[in-house]
This record gives sequence, C-alpha cells and structure tokens, in this order.
Amino acid sequence: MYLGSKRVLLLAATLLIPAGVLAQASPGHQEVDFAVTYTEQYSNLVSTPTFWHSGGSVEISAQWYRGFGLAGNIAGTQTGNAASSGVGLSLVTATFGPRYTFYHPMGGDHKRSLAIFGQGLVGSAWGFNSYFPSSAGATTDASSLAVQVGGGVDLGLKRHLGIRLLQADWVRTQLPNGTTNVQNTLRLGAGIVFRIPQQK
Repeated sequence: MYLGSKRVLLLAATLLIPAGVLAQASPGHQEVDFAVTYTEQYSNLVSTPTFWHSGGSVEISAQWYRGFGLAGNIAGTQTGNAASSGVGLSLVTATFGPRYTFYHPMGGDHKRSLAIFGQGLVGSAWGFNSYFPSSAGATTDASSLAVQVGGGVDLGLKRHLGIRLLQADWVRTQLPNGTTNVQNTLRLGAGIVFRIPQQK
C-alpha cells in the first residue's frame, strides 16, 4: 500500500480537525495547542536487535473541561539501515484519543505556564520502503493498528507560544516481521507549541 500525499492530507483532516471543532464548541475549554516536534524513535524489527530512526510530528490538542480534552498526532520517521540489516524503513503513524493536561501558572503570570499532559491514543501505522515478511509472502509496505501511550511537558513562554521540553511515548505497532508481528517503540520528541488560549 503506497501512502500518497493526498492520503496523508485526508488523514490529517480526519484526525486533527475534530479536536479543534470540539474545543471551539465546548464552553469552558482552556486552549487549543498545535505542536511541531523533532522526533527520535527507538524500535525493534523483531525482539532484537533495536535501532533508532528520526523524523518529526505534528499534533493538535484541545482542552475543554478541567484539563480533559482530545489530541491527534501524525508522526513520520525514516532510516536507511534498520538494525544494520541493510534495509531501510519509512514509518508513519496517525493516532487520536483522550488527553489530560495539568496547568501550573509561573510567577502569577498567566502568559507563562507549565503544562504536564498524559494521553492514550489509537490509530494506524504505515510502513513502506522496507521489507515485511509474512506467511503470504514479503511486501515492501504494510499497515497495522497503532497504540500510543505517554505524555510530556510544555513550557509556555508567551500567550501564543511555548516550547515542548519533552514528549515521551510508548508506541506499539503490529507490522509483519515473520515472527511475533509486534514492534514496541520508545518515541522521544521536543519542539515548538503554538497556543490559542480561551477568549475571555
């Protein structure tokens, strides 16, 4: 299955727009955040060996009731030599689900704040430009369920701008690998957060 640019755009709209719409329609929401991060992932092909692959992610989240809200995340990473196998891997995940965010103002200034969040997201993973063996034969691309659980810390610098100091997630995918068909990934990221606070 080839993941074309039109499919990525359609998927982004499907996953990310509902969070923003829900927040705008729900009284009492705190803010909508749009984050762009640099991402490193530590993964396995089978049980061992492991390898790193890098890329980035875009994410939108909306909080509307006492810190509870929704988040949607699209991440893409790539390596040219997965686990020293001589085979590359391009991986895209798209996940969506609930998030809880705890806000702590800093120095009495509502423009500066510390936000700590935790989330549980579910969606799909697509691997391509690689090698996926199965009982039906090997392919160069495959798709599977993706589960993402983790959290992070944002530092708000201004009313509309912040920094994602760290985001750490466990990501599970089920792409064909000829054995367990399970991959467990540690995803680490940091970047910039654009904030749309609640209008008062």
